[in-house]
Amino acid sequence: MIRLTDVKKSFGPNHVLRGINLHVPKGESMVVIGGSGTGKSILIKSVLGLVTPDAGTIEVDGKDATKGDRDAFLARFGMLFQGGALFDSLPVWQNVSFRLMRGALKRPKEEAREIAIEKLRRVGLKPDVADRLPAELSGGMQKRVGLARAIAAEPEIIFFDEPTTGLDPIMSGVINDLIREIVTEMGATTMTITHDMSSVRTIADKVAMLQDGVIQWTGPVGEMDSAGDPYLNQFVTGSAEGPIEAVR
Repeated sequence: MIRLTDVKKSFGPNHVLRGINLHVPKGESMVVIGGSGTGKSILIKSVLGLVTPDAGTIEVDGKDATKGDRDAFLARFGMLFQGGALFDSLPVWQNVSFRLMRGALKRPKEEAREIAIEKLRRVGLKPDVADRLPAELSGGMQKRVGLARAIAAEPEIIFFDEPTTGLDPIMSGVINDLIREIVTEMGATTMTITHDMSSVRTIADKVAMLQDGVIQWTGPVGEMDSAGDPYLNQFVTGSAEGPIEAVR
């Protein structure tokens, strides 16, 4: 479903992506791991077209992601943003149904509200949450609203950007389990970027480690601990000793 071939991106002298080769089969959950500043977000932004690579190709479902109808292309995607990115002035249900009330997907207001309430139920939130403002919700509830919005339009592809950032370990576990259940039910192709190893073990079918601008290792999540790659091993164990230099 997603194929990146020799993708490169620099910002001045900062060479962030130095030749990314990665493919994500349809219906698979790929988790990209790596330290802060390694280019994980730039990788996702490149697929979405928010950042234009300097070289290489990106294909989605066999077609060049940089060509064709932009609106139709983006309509295939859902996104759970790291900071929630909810609209403070809109009630929860309008946040969830935001895409459903605009553009090619536009639905009548009442239908959009019903879909929003159904998606809120799917992520464990009661209907009375629908009319609250985001500021009235806890961090965990806001993350669930963001997840409901990501799946509201039944996308084929979903991106999760650090889905458990800012959450306590228990709520992180709840969100991880929800994501795993939902993507399995929907059969969606997903890419998650995270440095939370509990998320990796719950969400991933396959794991790719981004280090020094390239995919250092990729393989099934079950092979991660025994892979023998020194970069991967240091990251998984959280060791200060190894080829990855800790910024002090």
